[in-house]
Amino acid sequence: MNSISFTVEGRPAQQGSKRAFKHKHTGKIVMLDMSANLKPWRTQVSAAARSEMRGEPPTHDAVRVFLFFTFQRPKNHYGTGKNAGVLKAGRPRWYSSAPDIDKLSRACLDAMTGIAYRDDSQVAGLTAEKAYGDAPGVRVVVAIASEESP
Repeated sequence: MNSISFTVEGRPAQQGSKRAFKHKHTGKIVMLDMSANLKPWRTQVSAAARSEMRGEPPTHDAVRVFLFFTFQRPKNHYGTGKNAGVLKAGRPRWYSSAPDIDKLSRACLDAMTGIAYRDDSQVAGLTAEKAYGDAPGVRVVVAIASEESP
């Protein structure tokens, strides 16, 4: 693998907080993720990464990852009447609301562990952005980090 790139459609989910619970039968402490949307989102990201890897084993090299998250614009960003569907002047390009970009990134990095790379500790560079787009989702690029990389 020199690089892979893929897009996952759907509202990105964040790797949220975890809560500890005591299992009622065993008494052991169990950590559960509090985001109900996380598992299906990670499954989608994993499946897309696996498809792009085409059966290749995960790399052992350092990698650079680019994540470009898009979120659907609210209706009030557009005109009405004859201007319906036309973006109003001055509406922002960048998405600056929840979820946090670090939690979104963590969910994607964890989803690709064991598929694109052995462990997410191999991620030597990470660029992540959130913007408004035509459809919600994430564009992912994973590339081997070369000595020439800045």
